[in-house]
This record gives sequence, C-alpha cells and structure tokens, in this order.
Amino acid sequence: MVVLIGTSGWQYRDWRGVLYPSGCPQRLWLEEYARHFATLENNNAFYRLPTAEQFAAWRDRTPAGFVMAVKASRYLTHIKRLRDPEEPVDRLMSHASGLGDRLGPVLLQLPPNLRADTDLLDACLGCFPSTARVAVEPRHDSWWTEEVRQLLERHGAALCWADRGSRPVAPLWRTAAWGYLRFHAGAALPHPRYGRQALGHWARRVRDTWPDSAEVYAYFNNDLGGAAVHDAAAFAKAVASLGREVTRTPDV
Repeated sequence: MVVLIGTSGWQYRDWRGVLYPSGCPQRLWLEEYARHFATLENNNAFYRLPTAEQFAAWRDRTPAGFVMAVKASRYLTHIKRLRDPEEPVDRLMSHASGLGDRLGPVLLQLPPNLRADTDLLDACLGCFPSTARVAVEPRHDSWWTEEVRQLLERHGAALCWADRGSRPVAPLWRTAAWGYLRFHAGAALPHPRYGRQALGHWARRVRDTWPDSAEVYAYFNNDLGGAAVHDAAAFAKAVASLGREVTRTPDV
C-alpha cells in the first residue's frame, strides 16, 4: 500500500516561513510545494474550473510522478446539484486532461443540504470515463444507507473518509480498491491542528482497511497557520511507523 499525502491547495500566504521560504515569490510556490510533497488536492477548480491550458501549465511545473487530485466544480455539485451531469462532467474531464499523467482522483464534495438521491448519483458517476477515479464526499446523514454503499461499489467510486474535530464524520466504508481521506480540522492546539493520538488512529484505520497493493490518498484541509503542512508530515510518520509506504513530506 502506498499512502499519498498532501494538502488541499497550496496558495496560502500564511505558509511563508512554514513551507515557503520568505524569499520565494508566489509564482514559484507550486514548484516549491512539489519539492516537498508528491501529491496535491487542487481545490481551485471547485470555485472556477481552470482551462485545459492552465491544467497543462501545472503539469509542466511539477515533476514526473507528481499526482494532482481535482475537486469537481461547484457548478456540478452545488448549482446543478448533480442534475444533468453529462455536460459538466465532460467539461471537467476535458479540461483536467491537460494534467496528463499527473491527473489523480476527482473529488465530488456534495452540499451539506443535499439529501440522498441514488438516481442522481448513479447518473453522475456513470458520466465519468471508466478509467477515472472518483471519490464522493456526501455531507448529509441520509446518504448512509446500504443502497448508497452498493452504488459506490458498483462504480468503483471511493467513499471519502472525512474527519472534522479529530473524528470521522462518515461511515468508514471501503467501496473501492483505493481510498481517499480528507482532514478538515483537528481538535488539538493550536487550532486547527491534529494531535498525535488522532493521527495514529487514522493511520491504523488505513492499515487495517487496505492491502499493501492499494493506493490511498490523504489530504489535509486545515490550512490555517500551516497546520496542514505540519499534520501531513506527522501523519506520514504515523503511517510509516506501521510499515506502510508513504510519499515524501517536508521535514517541519
């Protein structure tokens, strides 16, 4: 099992002195990020879908083997609310194809007030190419049914394991041969850091759920004050201590 560990986004000014040297210009932050991490969750695409040319530029600015997950546009998930998914999914994938071999999973983060609708989700997942890896992060409790679990399994889509407050906010279902984790905010100090015990629990859950051959993606979204950078590095050490392979993280 390889656990690919990174952060959700990279353009945070308060990361100066944490990940980015004070003299590093913002236009080179992605290159600096990619020196320390082997994967990134691009959440810019949620707010405004970049062009294929912009995705290609990010590909050219990152080293071979780098993996960029892409958060699906809010037009698909929050405005259309999964309705009429054919055109939005096609546009998303055609633009993201600019990443070439850097393209990782696509994340569908659903609105917190979107109640379970298996027909909508089934139709949406069916629009993605069979080669695409899609992770789904529902945020309404009505989604936690066996019917939803089986739907994800049929499509080979990963249920996103999400954490808030150092606790899971979703069932820990394994619905695909690969995994996807998002860490939104820990309960340790300084806020929103994660403590060693919480990260150790998550490391053991990953080890106990996926075999050595699986790929598991883990992204820290608690960006405030560079907490994500520190916690990603700490999580990598926790996973590695269990004998599992992890991608590079900074020495912070």
